[in-house]
Amino acid sequence: MTGCIVGWAHTPFGKLEGETVESLIVRVTNGALADAGLEPKDVDEIVLGHFNAGFSPQDFTASLVLQASPDLRFKRALRVENACATGSAAVHQGLKAIAAGSARVVLVVGVEQMTSTPGPEIGKNLLKASYVREEADIEGGFAGIFGKIAGLYFQRWGDQSDALALIAAKNHKNGVGNPYAQLRKDLGFEFCRNVSDKNPFVAGPLKRTDCSLVSDGAAALVLTDVETALQLGKAIAFRSTAHVSDFLPMSKRDILKFEGCTEAWKRALAAAGIALGDLSLVETHDCFTIAELIEYEAMGLVPEGQGARAVKEGWTQKDGRLPVNPSGGLKAKGHPIGATGVSMHALCAMQLAGTAGDIQVKGAKLAGLFNMGGAAVANYVSVLERIK
Repeated sequence: MTGCIVGWAHTPFGKLEGETVESLIVRVTNGALADAGLEPKDVDEIVLGHFNAGFSPQDFTASLVLQASPDLRFKRALRVENACATGSAAVHQGLKAIAAGSARVVLVVGVEQMTSTPGPEIGKNLLKASYVREEADIEGGFAGIFGKIAGLYFQRWGDQSDALALIAAKNHKNGVGNPYAQLRKDLGFEFCRNVSDKNPFVAGPLKRTDCSLVSDGAAALVLTDVETALQLGKAIAFRSTAHVSDFLPMSKRDILKFEGCTEAWKRALAAAGIALGDLSLVETHDCFTIAELIEYEAMGLVPEGQGARAVKEGWTQKDGRLPVNPSGGLKAKGHPIGATGVSMHALCAMQLAGTAGDIQVKGAKLAGLFNMGGAAVANYVSVLERIK
C-alpha cells in the first residue's frame, strides 16, 4: 500500500460543445484539488494521460495542466500514453513517484477530445494502437479488430449473440444512473440483440450496441502517500496494482485468451492477499461487449469458453455476486481514450466512499478495475479499499 486517492473530479462524457483539451484539463484539475482539500501549491508532480494520436492539433500537452493555476508553475509535469490504458498508466506512474519518495502529492489528469475529428480519421487514429504492419488493413478500424476476435470466439465456443446483447443491455441499464455517462438510456435486451436500422452490424457479429462510444471528457485524481491521506477528509488506498504487457501482434498469441489480463489479475489479487470473490465490484474495459465477455474468463470468474454463463445467470448484474461495470462501463459511459483509466479509478473511489449515488453498490468494501490498451496488450489492474 504505497498511495491513496484523496480527491477526484469527473466531467460528463460525450460530445462536449465549446470545450477543448485545455478547458477540460483545467476543469478537472481545479475540481480534484478542491475535492481533496488541497491547494495547487501542495502538488509535487503532475502526470497527464493523453492518447491524442491525431485527435488534437495540440501535442506536448503535459504543461497545459499548469493553466489551472499560477501556483502550478515550475511543478514537474509529464505526459504518458499507453493506448486505451493511458489513464491507468498515468495513475500507476503517479503511484511510482510516491513509492519512490520523490513526491508526496501527485495530480493525475486524463483527457481526450475525439468528437471533433471526422469519422474516417477516428478509425485511422485508433488503428495506430494496433500492430500496423499486420493489422492496419482490417476493415472497420478497431471495431474490425474486435469484430474479428468475436468471429473467432463464435467459431471456437458457439454463437454468443445473446450473451453480448445481455452485456450491452446490462451496461446501458446501469448507465442510466451515472450522471457522467454519455448515453443514459436503458436500451433493453431485445433492442441490443436484434439487427435494425438503429442497430446495424458494424464489424463481424458486432452490432452498434456492442461498441463503445466516441467521446470527449476528462477526469482527475489527487494521490498522496498514506500518512498524508490519513490527515485529509477521505483516503481510498491502493491495496495492490499490476501492469502486464503482451505482444503487440495478435498473430503472436491466442487472441481469445487475453493472457495479459489474466496475468495482471493474478498478480494484483496475490499482492492484495485476496481472491476475486472478495471484491465488491469490478469496473472492466468493455470497449466492445466481446471484450467484457472474454474478461470474465481472463479474470477467473468463469472457465475458458464459459463467459456467457456469468451474464446469463446474473452474476455480473449490479445486485449479482460480482457486479461488473455498475457505472455502465465504456459501453454507456463513453470512452475518451486518455480519460478512461482515470475515470475507472475515480468511479471505484466513489463506490468505496459511498458517494456513487444511483450507481452505488451496496456495502462496497473492495473494488477492482481492469483497463487495457490495444487488444489486451497493455493490461492494468488496481485493487482499491477505503481506509478513511
